[in-house]
Amino acid sequence: MTDHRFRYGAWRGGPDPLAPPYDLRTVLDEVGQDVLAGGSLQEALRDLMRRGLDGSRGLDDLRARVAQRRRAAQRRGQLGATLDQVRAALDQALAAEQEVLAGAEGDDARLAEMELATLPDDVAGAVRALDTYAWRSPEAAATFEAIRQMLQREVLDAQFAGMKRFLEDGDPEAMQAVKDMLADLNQLLSAHARGEDTTDRFREFMDKHGDLFPEQPQDVDELIDTLARRQAAADRMMASLRPEQREQLAQLMSEALADPDLASAMAQLSDNLRALRPGLDRGPAQMRGEEQLGYGAGVEAVAELADLEALESQLAQTAAGSPLDDVDVDTLERHLGGEAAADLRALRELERELERQGYVSSDDDGLRLTPRAVRRLGETALRRVFAQMEASGSGDHDDRRTGAADEPTGLTRAWEFGDDLPLDAVRTVSNAVRRLSRRPVPAAAPGSVAQARLAVEDFEVIETERRTSAAVALCVDLSYSMVHEGRWGPMKQTALALSHLVQTRFRQDALQVIGFDRMARRLTPVQLAEVEPEWMQGTNLQHALLLATRHLRRHPDAEPVVLVVTDGEPTAHLLASGEPYFRWPPTRETLRATVAQVDELARWNATLNLFMLGEDPGLARFVDAVARRAGGRVFTPDIGRLGEYVVADYLRARRGRRR
Repeated sequence: MTDHRFRYGAWRGGPDPLAPPYDLRTVLDEVGQDVLAGGSLQEALRDLMRRGLDGSRGLDDLRARVAQRRRAAQRRGQLGATLDQVRAALDQALAAEQEVLAGAEGDDARLAEMELATLPDDVAGAVRALDTYAWRSPEAAATFEAIRQMLQREVLDAQFAGMKRFLEDGDPEAMQAVKDMLADLNQLLSAHARGEDTTDRFREFMDKHGDLFPEQPQDVDELIDTLARRQAAADRMMASLRPEQREQLAQLMSEALADPDLASAMAQLSDNLRALRPGLDRGPAQMRGEEQLGYGAGVEAVAELADLEALESQLAQTAAGSPLDDVDVDTLERHLGGEAAADLRALRELERELERQGYVSSDDDGLRLTPRAVRRLGETALRRVFAQMEASGSGDHDDRRTGAADEPTGLTRAWEFGDDLPLDAVRTVSNAVRRLSRRPVPAAAPGSVAQARLAVEDFEVIETERRTSAAVALCVDLSYSMVHEGRWGPMKQTALALSHLVQTRFRQDALQVIGFDRMARRLTPVQLAEVEPEWMQGTNLQHALLLATRHLRRHPDAEPVVLVVTDGEPTAHLLASGEPYFRWPPTRETLRATVAQVDELARWNATLNLFMLGEDPGLARFVDAVARRAGGRVFTPDIGRLGEYVVADYLRARRGRRR
């Protein structure tokens, strides 16, 4: 017997496979409200992400916090304090030197005093002139050397975070370690720029010089991003100074890199970074505040400001519809903490889960609703309609009868993936038994019985023929007046509710939704949910009724029902050429063409009921005349009860008898 040993531990292979699925019910309800009110899916998702989910911050809140941090970064202090620091240290060195010279005898002391008295007024010029000066005061010499080392540390710290602390003691070995690191770094970046595989070389570089990089980058690209960010900040800080400050500080930085090897390595690094990350330059930084920031601190402040400005821009663009992947989560976490990053990841997960669970799909035009999501929206709309009907105490209530089932044709066929036809149990078991009898069976023990196991190929289904009991055409007005008067949302909710009712409760009925403005067109439930208002004048009811007639002809044995929802009298019709003709006020030709189509429906004994929205006198006269001519009815529902009226009328009409 094999000894099986098992060991249990935390799952480390990615997302938890036993984690419950992401709950999207609340999300769909919120998005559905906006979509059913007339908005698009993109707008609804964008608004939801701007508001945030329950218990998490939205994009608007994150952007406001980033903007607050940006304003705080701008108030950190004044740039260019390095010049003041160097001036103060230089004055201290000159005072100590002049004190020694005043007590000295001889012409050399007097000449030295004259040399000091004729130093340039600007800080950079004075430092450059004193580069070859023979100091008499050990204290002054030490102070001047400290200035040089401080400038070196500031320059290196501006490019490499934490370098100032590493070089604080002025250890020559530490400086040599920096030079060795720069040489290895330039070789690594050059190889990466040539397209070579630098994975192993990067690992060796970090093993050797990782102590100089507190950010601990995980790959070459992250290392380049870190260095390029600080170099761009240094360039931006210099651009933020006054021209005379910028010139003097540039000279001081040049003096700090008087070491040929160090200067060459830094210049090569700058060239590599500009080649690998072009386009990082920004305009001057608007810094203000009382604290005086040195060169390294100023660069760090400007780098932080650049991060926050970029984050604010990313969040603004995302709130306007750009993908959430454009937001730098690591930078957000660095400045706002892990909670903010978790909120953003939750919003990202929302968008991915909607697509993964089949509620939205993406194409070149962006995100789109899927039939599954539309069914959910229709269910929500229908639930509201029935709630209104129950509250009012009128109309038909939730009817769970499904009507006559599909009728068997007497034929069967092999089951195919996706079939929802009834299973023929007898033929399925027979197929399994016949398949078992064709296979050679090994000798069995006396009294044993062979067992047939069902396989996929054994299953057979009963073919059925669908019998429709009602053919319903719902014609909805899509003209811009529906939007202008606030009727767009209720119209969509009504159409989706009726569509969902037919699909789930009366599958034997045939429903066709027809939208019309200057032209009419058939709409699937998905198209209906996504349809957005257009600035289109014209109400072509004639074309809508023409499409409705064609729908009824395809179902000659069904009860014909036509429901029309409109807020304006006909102002357009189709010419003989098929082109739409629009004119307001309505012309005789348009009215004749529309009435002719009403007469065609009457010949098919169709029930034609009209739901008039608004108080247009011309529309009222027209629909009254049509109802009398076709034997239909006219409803003038309050816009909030449109769904209740249409659904109740459908339930009533489908139970009627053909005249």
